Amino acid sequence: MAQQLKLVMAQLNFLVGDIDGNTDRVIESARQAINEESADLIAFPELTLTSYPPEDLLLRPSLQLRIEKAIKKILDANLDIYLVIGYPLLRDNGLFNALSVIKGDQCLATYLKQCLPNYQVFDEYRYFQAGTEPCVLNILGVKCAFTICEDLWESEPIQQAKEAGAQFVININASPFHINKLAERKSLLKQRCQQGGIPILYVNLVGGQDELVFDGGSMVADKHGNCNFLAPNFVEDLYSMIVEVNDEGACEIPEQSIASELSVEASVYQSLVLGVRDYVNKNNFKGVVLGLSGGIDSALTLAVAVDALGSERVEAVMMPFEYTSQLSLDVARQQAEILGVNYQVIEINDIYKSFLAALENEFAGLEVDVSEQNIQARARGVLLMAISNKKGSLVLTTGNKSEIAVGYSTLYGDMAGGFDVLKDVSKTLVYRLAEYRNKEFAGSEEEIIPQEVIDRPPSAELAPGQVDQDSLPDYAVLDQILELYVEKDQSGAAIIQQGFDAETVRRVLRLVDLNEYKRRQSPVGVRLTERGFGRDRRYPITNAWPIGD
Repeated sequence: MAQQLKLVMAQLNFLVGDIDGNTDRVIESARQAINEESADLIAFPELTLTSYPPEDLLLRPSLQLRIEKAIKKILDANLDIYLVIGYPLLRDNGLFNALSVIKGDQCLATYLKQCLPNYQVFDEYRYFQAGTEPCVLNILGVKCAFTICEDLWESEPIQQAKEAGAQFVININASPFHINKLAERKSLLKQRCQQGGIPILYVNLVGGQDELVFDGGSMVADKHGNCNFLAPNFVEDLYSMIVEVNDEGACEIPEQSIASELSVEASVYQSLVLGVRDYVNKNNFKGVVLGLSGGIDSALTLAVAVDALGSERVEAVMMPFEYTSQLSLDVARQQAEILGVNYQVIEINDIYKSFLAALENEFAGLEVDVSEQNIQARARGVLLMAISNKKGSLVLTTGNKSEIAVGYSTLYGDMAGGFDVLKDVSKTLVYRLAEYRNKEFAGSEEEIIPQEVIDRPPSAELAPGQVDQDSLPDYAVLDQILELYVEKDQSGAAIIQQGFDAETVRRVLRLVDLNEYKRRQSPVGVRLTERGFGRDRRYPITNAWPIGD
């Protein structure tokens, strides 16, 4: 081989809207790549300067002035390395999702993203115009083409790069996590490498942004599509790798560092931890507070919170009522002590009685029903929000996806809060994550979630002897129906044809549809599937669509 190129993938966690801070991070990282790695090139993720997704910040009138100032600052730094950075670029014919290649005080080339995603959580048609031309630049004897994220999911940009004589492709991304996403990316990368006969470098953003978590997993594949470098998921760092170049500029990617791939449970758990940490820290909360009930959902939420923030920033509050079992009291205290969090017990019996006294005339002559149960949940919500206001802590709610789907939650009660950690975690996955946290996470030797919590029948404990399965199908069945209806958009008839009880299916689907109004008022939470309750599932609250075909 005639030479080697040393490339750095800046798998970094940027802050949306912090153009000044993100620019400083670019300069600092480039200097680190020069001083510590003697790197020739450093590539940053998509929309580096604004981070992703900036949403309607892209419509702010001062956007371009701020971007121009940032670009000038990078040029003035006169860095002796090729920088590949993404940013929104305003031209006479519109706003573009762009990248530029900068060396020293010169902008050498600019590429405009051609394929704009407008599905699931993506809404780029709202903001950007599409580019049409490839961008190929000679870097130290190698003809490098540049693309941005979605350009890799379509065939045309790679075909253009190949026809323009590209010998290597650098693709910058802000690709959010969902379950099994890494396998999808590797398969896609293999397809595009084989299509163009060109190695591809894929650098991805890492970090939490509202409901989205970007998982990194930056990689480089050779011209056959073999992944010969893979950065760890969820870990922020600068990752350097070698490209071997022959006299004709053809590039070979020798096998280098390949991170271990995570199990579903490990990837989901790490996504939750990163999502909580970044939501709390980026929004400047002092810590978090949550209701610890003695059930598995709040137990798992507490474990995630401590792993994300440390025990000193987490408060757990047990708020017992006369229906709260001794088991709940015991296991809640046990877990709080194991994790070393601030633990408080606030009884709600008197608060509940005060509410009923105030409502005596309104409730006169009416039977006791779910209204009284909801008052218990709402009393707890009031207490947690009061603690939040007084201490500057974020309230974490603890509802899982299965409950939220069918409305098994109380509006302004257990739904009151700022972030729902388990919003996109089905009940059956909750159990798997609890087992994972106890047995595999970080080599833990201590049972963080008491086994009694995992083994006990799930219950809201809002009525004597109450268990979830009194009013819901078994969670193993419920979660299958919900996956088919919510995530795969299958009809009631199609689900019934797969062997599920017709009455159960119709009941579950009706509950999902009726409770859209609750979900619209629920806190944001980490997105883990391709169809979470958030940005990528938008159904009208008011509608008369019949359950059927």
